[in-house]
Amino acid sequence: MVRVSDLNASLDFYCNKLGLKELRRYDNESGRFTLVFLAAPGNLEAQVELTYNWDPENYSEGRNFGHLAYQVDDIYQICQHLKDNGVVINRPPRDGRMAFVRSPDNISIELLQKGEALPAREPWSSMENCGHW
Repeated sequence: MVRVSDLNASLDFYCNKLGLKELRRYDNESGRFTLVFLAAPGNLEAQVELTYNWDPENYSEGRNFGHLAYQVDDIYQICQHLKDNGVVINRPPRDGRMAFVRSPDNISIELLQKGEALPAREPWSSMENCGHW
């Protein structure tokens, strides 16, 4: 479970940019929260639950989560897609194997190349880290 402060911004990040699919949603009026369940295409068993509390709360990094990790078919392609859509690449895939980005709620997302690492490629191989991951 990951707590999110802006459900629309989080769904934009996880679904439109990262490529997860919304499976189901549950609104609880009396508890004043919404749960949204997401999964990577083709892997419905590995779900992420986004919890949106309707009453504002400021989450520190320790309060919301540590990090999520996803295998990707082409790490350079997904990082370019994320970058083109305004996502900062905190740890670029210099090695063709691993990258880190952050969600709108500052959740660290690790991207791992499926199978063997891809050959080093510019601009990624010389790109510096940005922020912390």
